[in-house]
Amino acid sequence: MADRRKALVIGGSFGGLFAANLLLRAGWDVEVFERVGEALADRGAGIVTHDELFDAIRRAGAVVDETLGCDTLSRTTLDPQGRLLAEMPLKQTLSAWGRLYRLLKDVFPAERYHYNRSFERLEQNKDGVTAFFADGSQARGELLVGADGIRSGVRAQLAPQAKPAYAGYVAWRGLLEESALSDAAKRDLVDRMAFGLPPGEMLLTYLVPGRGDVTTPGRRRYNFVWYRPVAAPHALADIFTDADGRSYEHNIPPDRIRRDVIAAMHADAERLLAPSFVEAIKRSPEPFFQPIYDLESAHIAFGRVALVGDAAFVARPHVGLGVTKAAGDAVALVDAIIAQPADLDAALAQFQAQRVAFGSSIVAHARMLGLGIGPAETAPGPAKLVEYLRRPEVVMREIAVPDWAERTPALRKVAA
Repeated sequence: MADRRKALVIGGSFGGLFAANLLLRAGWDVEVFERVGEALADRGAGIVTHDELFDAIRRAGAVVDETLGCDTLSRTTLDPQGRLLAEMPLKQTLSAWGRLYRLLKDVFPAERYHYNRSFERLEQNKDGVTAFFADGSQARGELLVGADGIRSGVRAQLAPQAKPAYAGYVAWRGLLEESALSDAAKRDLVDRMAFGLPPGEMLLTYLVPGRGDVTTPGRRRYNFVWYRPVAAPHALADIFTDADGRSYEHNIPPDRIRRDVIAAMHADAERLLAPSFVEAIKRSPEPFFQPIYDLESAHIAFGRVALVGDAAFVARPHVGLGVTKAAGDAVALVDAIIAQPADLDAALAQFQAQRVAFGSSIVAHARMLGLGIGPAETAPGPAKLVEYLRRPEVVMREIAVPDWAERTPALRKVAA
């Protein structure tokens, strides 16, 4: 490796693993530095896939086959009594966070993935960049990739003005075994993405691979996501406080969420959602919630440093592009470097121009889709558009679809 250019990747989740694998295959000497002390836990989240994601996975050296995810054949919307309100055909492949993480991590050399390396700061000059870690160690390379997520320490040093903005609602999530559902619930939910639309809220469920990454019917898992308004600061602070009175700033561990908070969520589900949804939610063993944020960055290249994934932009999950965007960032970065191998500054400038425009566009589109969530009297958008975005047929047509970029002009026309 002595004659190969060195890249430091800060953060070992999707953005970091895509960047690391692609750089390694482009001939770079690559090391990944992850702050936690062990393999990242399965976060219990479903992942919407796209063709661009499959292409990036293959480029990273991993195999895309039928075990990657579960296919849905259609989309449906159920009313609170469980009656079918609307249906549309749409085939998609849905995967799980842990399935994709393990896939990418397994193809990266284990000796180059370093745990317990919490990034503190960086220094750079025309020759390279040095990363300093909390344990007193440091590493130097010609390129540093900041892939350390929405609370990126790399971004905080280089662009402190770029901060996550709370969207006004949270996503309750959960996973349960397919076998835990009744036959009646399976008839409502199997092989489709199913929506529930209480006023100002949105719930969706779909199948993802089961334990051991199996996709065999009967051994898969159901994933639910329920977007619910939670006002800041007081209501948000309350659900972020555990039974011992300890407050959490950004995320609370699932096992620390108070029982009364979960009980209230279950009671609301019984009042607002179809019986099959209620069953799925109440039988999920460890539900948790995540606040929804927007994040935009005016710059994602700083000398010899590039930001990718959630360190650069965060769009609300309604576009279903979080992992695909991280993959696309890494592909664009490596392609720019390959195109201009003798001029890293020019390569990073090319990367920035391309991905800032892309990131801004999906953040704007996701914000528009999120206008339907929240009390009608306080929805931050034109009343006509808010009402439109709450229609079942519109939700099914617009949420997490492959051709999202073609949708924005039509939505803006409705708003006008």
